[in-house]
Amino acid sequence: MREFKSLKFIALFKGLFRRFGVDYDVMMLILRIKLTMDERRVPTVFNEMGKKKEGNQFLKSLWIYGIYSLLLLPFLFIGENYIFQMSIMFGMILFILMTSMIADFTSVLLDVRDKNVLQTKPVDKKTITVAKTIHIMIYMSFVTGAFVALPLVVSLYRHGPLFSLVFLVEIIFAMLLVVVLTSLLYLFVLRYFDGERLKDIINYVQILLSVGLVVGYQVLIRAFEFSDLNINYSFSWWHFLIPPIWYGAPFEMVLNGNTAWHMIAFTVLAVLVPIVAIFVYSRLMPSFERNLEKMLSDTKSRKPSRHLLDGFWAKLLCRSKEERVFFRFSAMMMKKEREFKLKAFPNLAMSMIFPFLFIFNELRIRSLADISEGNMFLFIYFCNIMIPGTVFMLKFSGSYKGGWIFRAAPINRESAVFSAAIKAFLAKLYLPIFLVVGVAYVFVFSTRILPDLAVVLLSAILHSLITYRIMKDEDFPFTRSFEFAQDPGSARVILLTFILGAFLGVHFIARSIDYGIYFYLVLLIVAVVVGWRKTFPEGWKPDDAKASSEAEMEM
Repeated sequence: MREFKSLKFIALFKGLFRRFGVDYDVMMLILRIKLTMDERRVPTVFNEMGKKKEGNQFLKSLWIYGIYSLLLLPFLFIGENYIFQMSIMFGMILFILMTSMIADFTSVLLDVRDKNVLQTKPVDKKTITVAKTIHIMIYMSFVTGAFVALPLVVSLYRHGPLFSLVFLVEIIFAMLLVVVLTSLLYLFVLRYFDGERLKDIINYVQILLSVGLVVGYQVLIRAFEFSDLNINYSFSWWHFLIPPIWYGAPFEMVLNGNTAWHMIAFTVLAVLVPIVAIFVYSRLMPSFERNLEKMLSDTKSRKPSRHLLDGFWAKLLCRSKEERVFFRFSAMMMKKEREFKLKAFPNLAMSMIFPFLFIFNELRIRSLADISEGNMFLFIYFCNIMIPGTVFMLKFSGSYKGGWIFRAAPINRESAVFSAAIKAFLAKLYLPIFLVVGVAYVFVFSTRILPDLAVVLLSAILHSLITYRIMKDEDFPFTRSFEFAQDPGSARVILLTFILGAFLGVHFIARSIDYGIYFYLVLLIVAVVVGWRKTFPEGWKPDDAKASSEAEMEM
């Protein structure tokens, strides 16, 4: 078992851990085993052509955070209004860290699989919890480092060493705030719920957190007033509820000499809240581990539902009985699969929120009557932004080990499995959001946009087909593991999102031509019909595609 550099750094704080009553030697042994297992674990999503990949796959995926960090750089060159630019920067940093914590490390924080081993040994529960938290902190440090390394270097060149020092210290406090507050939130949920209901509540809390971060970012923007090219800040009491402003205040106070009482209060909150949260969390560790055992409970209090709506959609959209069966199966997986909902539902919620946010922001400078006469209804294309990510997620499941049933079952037309999954996604997830936004848009922009809404709906279907064809492989839906799902395919998801721009551009051009929108509508109908038949041909099997590709390689 090799030595890890991260553990050598943690060893510097040996005395601090022992002062808090943690068995340091046992904690380091647990961490060494966890880190070793992380390197040996090869997720299914990283297996290509049956070839095993070496090393820690999570660490190899950190380059994507380096790309995200490019979004922070412009804020370092827009002057010296630090309270504005650094509040926005820390809003983005907290957003990335919190979503990463929710999506990738909640399963580690709430993991109960090691209890069967550790609870049979003389190991203190506090030591187990600290080891688990440090394990998360190690990976969150890698994520944070990958995300802020480039901005930190650029800030040293642009604003000098004092700015970079303040930036580095606040990044550490921000990371601690994210991890500890997330843990305390889960502690609160664990205390009042148990069994299956607990797992559902945690799932919904994670989804609401992801959506709340996006909405909170809009609230942050509204804390500043834009006048021509000037950005002004005027204090209001509710700014104390916005953590990114806490982290913008120290720059304003230290570098610009702004010692207003609210700037000092923000700075104190930026430092004090993470420290107090750590102290509270350390006191509640035994309670956290005790309540975490509720995750092992499978008590259920639900009544079985009849899924009448699923049956209606299956009969309406599916031609064969076999396809209807797989449609109902896919619809049930999307409804019951907690990990799928955790990955996909935040995107669905944001797809419904974004079209309204843009209109809401426009109301600051224009009336609703003026907006209704323009082309702002094209913002409904943001409903389609969730298509690439959700279609990609159709491959994964927490119950992926049951995927053998597809190979064992006497399936006549295997393409029906895939077409049913796409139809279930469009009917159960996309269509409800599109209808809600569409009805609201008709209320604002009148019935003149009905042909445009039809175009957007057909564009969504075609976008789904394009995404599926690019992401297509030999695996059936819901047969891959979510574990450490940092897939190289996620980069393709980002690229596929830009297809929205092409659909939007063609739509805009079609509206500028007389009756162009109707010609475009007919063209989309033809493209969807032909594309569906080409994508899901009769008698197509995944094995056929795999065999043909292997034959081509041999030739």
